[in-house]
Amino acid sequence: MLLTVLAFLLLIGSLVVVHELGHYLVGRWFGVKAEKFSIGFGPQIWGREDKRGTLWRIGLLPLGGFVQFAGDMNPSSQADESWKQLPEHERNQTFQSKTLWQRALIVFAGPAVNFLLAILIAMGFLLAFGKSVTPPVLDVVQPNSPAAVAGLLEGDRILTLNGRSIETFDEMANEVVMIPGEKIVIEVERDGARLAKEATVASATEVDRFGNEYRIGRIGVGASKVETREVSLLEAPWAAVVQTGGILRQQMIGLGQIISGRRPITELGGPLKIAKVSGEAMSLGILTFISLAALISINLGFINLLPIPMLDGGHLLLYAIEAVRRRPATPKVQEWAFRAGFAMLATFMIMVTFNDLASFGLFGSS
Repeated sequence: MLLTVLAFLLLIGSLVVVHELGHYLVGRWFGVKAEKFSIGFGPQIWGREDKRGTLWRIGLLPLGGFVQFAGDMNPSSQADESWKQLPEHERNQTFQSKTLWQRALIVFAGPAVNFLLAILIAMGFLLAFGKSVTPPVLDVVQPNSPAAVAGLLEGDRILTLNGRSIETFDEMANEVVMIPGEKIVIEVERDGARLAKEATVASATEVDRFGNEYRIGRIGVGASKVETREVSLLEAPWAAVVQTGGILRQQMIGLGQIISGRRPITELGGPLKIAKVSGEAMSLGILTFISLAALISINLGFINLLPIPMLDGGHLLLYAIEAVRRRPATPKVQEWAFRAGFAMLATFMIMVTFNDLASFGLFGSS
């Protein structure tokens, strides 16, 4: 239990610091004063003010954080109209005094550094261990599997999946695992000819060593030839970007499936599940924990870009509307937008916490 708590605090705390530092540093770049830099919400358990007048604090509830800039009435960056009455020097240090593109960059910087952290971690792993590559040539086609029913044979080389070019077997597997129960079109090369085959992805439930269940897609094929290729310093950045982009794409597909009803909403996890998984990852070693940190960092950046008021994506949506209208939304509209955003986030937190407790067997089911 102590390992789980410490791992969770280390994971969330470090990722929140990275996220908020993105906002803070770009804000400073544009001359905006940060009044508060908080890790966690709620009552302050530690705080210190620096020479620039920024209060660095730790809150009691370690489930996020915020940077409150001059001119904000609250941590959600709602504008306090009194900023207009400030002396010119102080007014120029407020968030609201900056141009639209500057405000948008300050907001986008938080998710951006989360993606950047994941890219840097991926680069480190690629440079240290190389890149494992499995050519998309089938040497196993299980009898009566979706692949066998579709007419795939051993020796077939996968060329495309639903029109998406496939370079490695892992690329195909990562696509299939996200779409259980869906129909796919696989193009293969056989004896120099290109053939298109249709299949329906089977749904399977896997349980890891810690008892966590995952619903995944399978078509019943395998490829065993694995090549480890060294990745040069020049190749690593782009390879890491591609790897991070692939994970982000999977997360977007998963959310889309949940919204459309193709995946049950019970698959969404919350803070309790993250705490459990972070403890499990730490018990497996520091490299596994760092890999999890990269995954959660991508997830944090993605979630914050969703167009929900109170999240960074909600702010960016309001700025997009402002760019079209050539004037900001009225304070009343912004107030109702933030109230709606708060209600959505509160509902979401209750739901995922309920899912977490149910997965732990609290309600008699997993």
